[in-house]
Amino acid sequence: MDAIVFGATGFIGRSLVAELLGRGQRVAAAVRTDTLTPWLASQGVDTGGLVIVTADITRPLTGLPEVRDVYNTAARFAFGLGVEEARATNVTGALHVLEWAAALPGLRRLVHISGYRVSASDGHPDYAELGAYEASKLEADRAVRARGRELEVPLTLVNPGTVIGPGQYIGLATLVEHLWNGKLPALPGGPDVFLPIVTIGHFARFLAEVPASPAGEHHWVLDDTTPLLPELIGTIAAHTGVRAPRRTIPVGLLRRLPRKVTGADPETLSFLSADRYPTASARALAARAGLEMPPAADALRVWADDLVAARFGAASPWLRPYGFHTVGGSRTWVTGERRRPAHVLLHGLPMNADLWAPLAGHLSGPVLAPDLPGLGRSAAAAQPVEAWLADLLSPVQTRPVLVAHSLACGPALRFAVEHPERVGRLVLVSPAFLQAPGRRLTRLAVPMMRRASAARLARTLGLPEGPEVESAAADLRRPGVAHRVVTALRADAAGRERLRALLDRVSIPVQIVAGSAEPLVTAVDHPVAEIAGAGHYPQLTHPAEVARHLGAASRA
Repeated sequence: MDAIVFGATGFIGRSLVAELLGRGQRVAAAVRTDTLTPWLASQGVDTGGLVIVTADITRPLTGLPEVRDVYNTAARFAFGLGVEEARATNVTGALHVLEWAAALPGLRRLVHISGYRVSASDGHPDYAELGAYEASKLEADRAVRARGRELEVPLTLVNPGTVIGPGQYIGLATLVEHLWNGKLPALPGGPDVFLPIVTIGHFARFLAEVPASPAGEHHWVLDDTTPLLPELIGTIAAHTGVRAPRRTIPVGLLRRLPRKVTGADPETLSFLSADRYPTASARALAARAGLEMPPAADALRVWADDLVAARFGAASPWLRPYGFHTVGGSRTWVTGERRRPAHVLLHGLPMNADLWAPLAGHLSGPVLAPDLPGLGRSAAAAQPVEAWLADLLSPVQTRPVLVAHSLACGPALRFAVEHPERVGRLVLVSPAFLQAPGRRLTRLAVPMMRRASAARLARTLGLPEGPEVESAAADLRRPGVAHRVVTALRADAAGRERLRALLDRVSIPVQIVAGSAEPLVTAVDHPVAEIAGAGHYPQLTHPAEVARHLGAASRA
C-alpha cells in the first residue's frame, strides 16, 4: 500500500483518505468501525484503491499491511474529557503508531497531526489548567518528537489551525452557533484574539504533499490573514444576516465568572490568544506544490452556509446548492437551482424551505426553494414579499411552475398576476385565503412559539414529528422569527377578500391542492384537487399525491 491513515473516520482523516485516493494512491484506512466507506460513496470518491483495516491505537499495533507513508490523524478532539481518556488516544495511541511505523522496512514518512497551540519546550503540560484535550496534545507533541529521535523515524509534525469545512461542529463552530441563535451577547477575549483557520480541502491537499518534502520539517498550517476574532464573527454575522456582538469580555474575567453565567467552556479559554505562529515552512511547501488557500473571508462564509444547512450537526442538507444570498435587500437562505428551476417552492407558516423535502423527491427537474424573508433562516426584508420574489426570480431563465403553500399563496398569486410572462403555471397548496381561518396557530403567543419543541409544534400543526418540523421548531427559537410568524398569522384575515378577487385576474393556468380535512370554503373557477386524509400540509403527509397533481398541472 502507498499509505495508511489512522483515524480515517475522523473529520481530517476521511478527507485525507479521499484526497489520496483521488491521486490514485492505494490507501489502507485504519478504523475501529467502518463509517468511512459510506461517507466516501456520498462524496463520489472512487474506492477501488481502498482497503479497510481494523485497528485500535490505544493498544500495540500488529497485523497491519506494510506501507510507504503513515499518517496519524487520530485524536480525541472534545472538551470535558477525562485525563486517561484523552491520553489513551492522544498520547499513548500516538506513540503506538510511531513504534509500529518505526519497524516498517520501507517507511518514507510518518506524518503526525498535532495542534497549532503546541510548544516544543520542555516540561509536563498542566492538565488542571489547560484541560485534558489540549494538555494531552501538548504531551503527545513532545513525546512523539523525543521518541521519533530515539528510533530515528523520518518524522514530520503538522500543526493545523482551526480546520473548518463540512462536518466540523466543535470549537469555533460552537461560537458561530451561539451567534446564529442570538446567544452571543459579547465576544470572549479581547479585540486582538487570533483564531487562525485553514480549510479542510487545503489541509488535506497539504498533507498529501508532506511525505515527498524533506524529513524533519515541522509545519504550522494556517491562514495568517485570518481576521481577528471580532472581524471574523462580524464577517459571518453580515453573511448570515444576524447581529454581531459589539462588546468583548477579557479572558481574565471569563476565568473568574461561573460557566453558567458566561456559557464559555473553560478549556477553550487558552485558545483566546493574540499569539502568531511560524508558518514560513508550510507556506514554502505549499508554494512548491502549487497550493493556495482560499481567501479567509470567503472560506468563513462557505463554512457558515455549511453549518446552517446542517443545523450545526443536527441534520443533513436535503438540497444543494445552498447558502445565503442578498435577495430584495435582505440576506435570504436559498436552496436549489437559481437559474433553470422547473419548480419554485414557497413555504407557508410557521415552516421553512425544508417543508418541501418530501415532495421534491417526487418531482422531475430541479427545484428552487428559499426561506421567505424574515422566516426560517432568512433575515427580514424592508420590501414587500412580491418585490423580494421578483428579485429572487430575476436570474431565472425558465418559466417554472410556481408552487406556494398557505399564506405564501398570496404573494405568489400577486406576482403571477403582475408577471404572467415569468411563470408557467401557478399551484396553490392549502391556500389560506380560500379556507376557514386557522384557529390553533392564531391563538399562539410569541413566547409560546419561541418555546415550541418539535413535539409540541407537531401536535399544534397536526403533523407527525420529523426533520421538517424539527427544522421549523429550531428556527422559531431564533430571535425575531416567532414574532414575525405570529404577526403574519394574525394579519391573515385582512387581505382574504382581495386575494379571492385577484384569483379571477390571473392569466396563467392555476391548480389548487387541498386536504380533505381542510377543504376550501369558497368556490373557485380553477381545478381543485382534494387529497383524501390530508390536512393543511399535504406536501408533508401525502407528497406522492401532491406530486401527481403537480405533474397533471404541468401536462395540462
